[in-house]
Amino acid sequence: MKGDIINLNDEHRRTASKIVEPLIDDIRKCKELFVFSVAGESGAGKSISAAAIAEQLEQAGLLVKIFQQDDYFYLPPFTNDRKRRQDLSWVGIQEVNLGLIDQHLLAAKNGVQFIEKPLVIYQENKITTEEFDMTAVRVCIAEGTYTSMLTNVDKRIFIDRNYFETHQDRKKRARDVMDPFTEQVLEIEHKIISNHKAFADIIIDKEFKVYFVK
Repeated sequence: MKGDIINLNDEHRRTASKIVEPLIDDIRKCKELFVFSVAGESGAGKSISAAAIAEQLEQAGLLVKIFQQDDYFYLPPFTNDRKRRQDLSWVGIQEVNLGLIDQHLLAAKNGVQFIEKPLVIYQENKITTEEFDMTAVRVCIAEGTYTSMLTNVDKRIFIDRNYFETHQDRKKRARDVMDPFTEQVLEIEHKIISNHKAFADIIIDKEFKVYFVK
């Protein structure tokens, strides 16, 4: 999503290193493009974790593209918020075109050179498009709340922090309205997303410790 600001610190880099180092040989040996998903609740640290993992991989000489779920909502952000307020049942996986993300990841795995994807311009409440040049890309990262549900993924990462624990991070981000309605939305999302931990290959806990699921 255009306008996102990512500020990595040493903790993010340490966490990313604990994920990348055990997998780097397998990623290098992979005959097709390798895909991570990074999922979790709002404010859990998905975007920053994805950026830190991408940085580690690129330092190892692997070109990376990040696909943000926020770009794949059917409606632009302010319009989507209005629809939620009119109909709370709209909140959930149905808001997002996960099928299109999967199509783009499969195209990347199949060696497509250019992918035209949606791009959200948040402040303009607008969805436009951008073209990803996939030439020499070796790893894709799909990050977003529901990305555990994607099919074309090699390793699923789940950040195990709920919306109570991310309150301060969300407040600091200052992107979403902090009101009772938003808390209702987060509770609905929590009930959905907390079940996705079971799909994880790698779990990052609330202290940003990394666990590989056996």
